[in-house]
Amino acid sequence: MERSENIIELTKGLAKFHSLVGKIAKDAKNPFFKSNYASLSHILEEISEPLQQSGLVITQFPNGSGLTTILIHAETGQYLQATYEMPVAKQNDPQALGSAISYARRYAVSSILSLQIDDDDANKAAGNKTATDGKKVPEKPWLNKGEHLNKAIEYLKGGGTIAGIEAKYSISKEIRTDLETVVKGLKK
Repeated sequence: MERSENIIELTKGLAKFHSLVGKIAKDAKNPFFKSNYASLSHILEEISEPLQQSGLVITQFPNGSGLTTILIHAETGQYLQATYEMPVAKQNDPQALGSAISYARRYAVSSILSLQIDDDDANKAAGNKTATDGKKVPEKPWLNKGEHLNKAIEYLKGGGTIAGIEAKYSISKEIRTDLETVVKGLKK
């Protein structure tokens, strides 16, 4: 890992970023391993606004046999940089290389930003997520800050309830506090 000599403003930006971004929901399925994962496009969508509000920019590019990821504080140019080596199963295969790049990008973004990717603590693999009648309980996506949270707030302003939002989304303590603040503001 490389970094600029001073990272004070970058650190402040990261602290703000973490106050704005919640858990990232798994939105894609891997049929080969019968598992779910957070796709690169979903991760980038969820972090876009919090990065911008925090004054941070992330960029990635292939670099020989690796992928370099740079997190930059836009105003000062302070940065953190790391390179992730990408083993490619089939040499000289553009599709294999593209797949390796996408995979590396997803993990590198998640790592450099210390993202919380929704994790069921192996309950799904152990078969523990069931309703009282023995049927599987469908997983709900996490309500993260951004477009979906804005829609949830509009729903509350239109007379909706937090319980109504919870019927559709899993909600973190931080998001619940935000929603309760909105409800209190509406009652005034």
